[in-house]
Amino acid sequence: MPSGDDKRLPRVAPKLASRVAPRVAIVGRPNVGKSTLFNRLVGRRHALVDDTPGVTRDVREAPAQLGDLAFTLLDTAGWEVAGGEVLEARMRRFTERAVEASDVVLFLIDARAGVLPLDESFANWLRKRAAKVILVANKCEGRAGQNGLAEAHGLGLGEPIPVSAEHGEGLSDLHEALARHIAPVPDEEEDGGASGREAGADAARPMLLTIVGRPNVGKSTLLNRLVGQERVLTGPEAGITRDAIRVEWQWRGRPVRLVDTAGMRRRSRIDHRLEAASVADTLDAIRLADVVVVVLDAADMLEKQDLTVAGRVIEEGRALVIAVNKTDLLADDQAQSTKAWKKLRDRLEASFAQVKDVPIVGFSALSGRGVERLMPKVFETYDIWNKRVGTPILNRWLREMETLHPPPLAKGRRVRLRFMTQTKIRPPTFMLSVSQPDGLGDDYLRFLMNRLRDDFGLAGVPLRITLRKPDNPFASRAKPQR
Repeated sequence: MPSGDDKRLPRVAPKLASRVAPRVAIVGRPNVGKSTLFNRLVGRRHALVDDTPGVTRDVREAPAQLGDLAFTLLDTAGWEVAGGEVLEARMRRFTERAVEASDVVLFLIDARAGVLPLDESFANWLRKRAAKVILVANKCEGRAGQNGLAEAHGLGLGEPIPVSAEHGEGLSDLHEALARHIAPVPDEEEDGGASGREAGADAARPMLLTIVGRPNVGKSTLLNRLVGQERVLTGPEAGITRDAIRVEWQWRGRPVRLVDTAGMRRRSRIDHRLEAASVADTLDAIRLADVVVVVLDAADMLEKQDLTVAGRVIEEGRALVIAVNKTDLLADDQAQSTKAWKKLRDRLEASFAQVKDVPIVGFSALSGRGVERLMPKVFETYDIWNKRVGTPILNRWLREMETLHPPPLAKGRRVRLRFMTQTKIRPPTFMLSVSQPDGLGDDYLRFLMNRLRDDFGLAGVPLRITLRKPDNPFASRAKPQR
């Protein structure tokens, strides 16, 4: 039975060092609790969990820790007996590849269901790799899993470790088993050294690049093309990706965390709770992103749903790049291609007045033609999104704007522009001190925003201007009593 002292295990941050963290893969047949254990060890809800078998399809990675052990944890798809090119067979090949590339394998069975033929089939395949396999019997809370735990001894993979991933029980025993394969994290020599490494880690923080779009527009194919390997599942079936899959990558020496997301359909067409959870996961990925690439299908550019997704990116203040995939479909008819591109730019201009000159890149992710143009545009937009304008320069510019185009009258008095400063980046946000904020008007504010873009090179990213009325220096003086 799982021991009850697991929640007292010390949790330590993974050591920020140059050594590569060991890789631990969680494998098993569908619906044995792999993603639940993954979330437990990672320390937060990182993978979708549902009673439906086969929720996980791609291999998901995240840094994890258990006591003084730090490692990279892999969540894999449920192992099934399938061949050919069907989706289940492609998922199985990804799982097998994860096993081969891992230092330790946690083979999960459902103790309440007992050992099933699929467990035995997977165990036969794993037995050749038994030196790095740890057999874990999940769902052992209470007495329900006793029979399954006893049956697990017959799999020939050593003593099974009883755990309950959902309730966090049995983790001390799991820690003991993992410690035979993974060295503990050394204690920090001194706080100053740790602080220095943390500062270095912040400076080298990867750019978070999230790929979003409707189902089957080629998001996963694009990610595989960028990293140069088959990292996520692709295929003709719509909606293969369910989780937001994060992939660490480098582009010309600059660290990038790529995030592939589930396709987003219109809300009215979402009729299953699992799809709703996938969309919520995608929205979270947008909120956390630095740059969001919205992928369109060249054969059907800018449907209403595309505009909705792009609009959400702008509302969140993320840097936006429009990527038009499958442009090889337009190559045969030059006139039709030119018309399609013009229509795309016109609709973007009309739909998002607050973001001018959104960058657009066309390519074919399947053939790779034109994909090399995407990342330079992404980093160019990212640098603009992080741009800061000095306060003295802004206020000289503000005086010029006031002279060139005086603010309107409000209540018979001219609105005075007092002072301007940039309060934050990501996205560029400015504070404008105005004598009468309510009297400035949307048209004049739009004029200032457009000139900011043109004069300081801030095209293609969201801008925000907040208005503030200056404090009255005499307001605090008490009136003299008569």
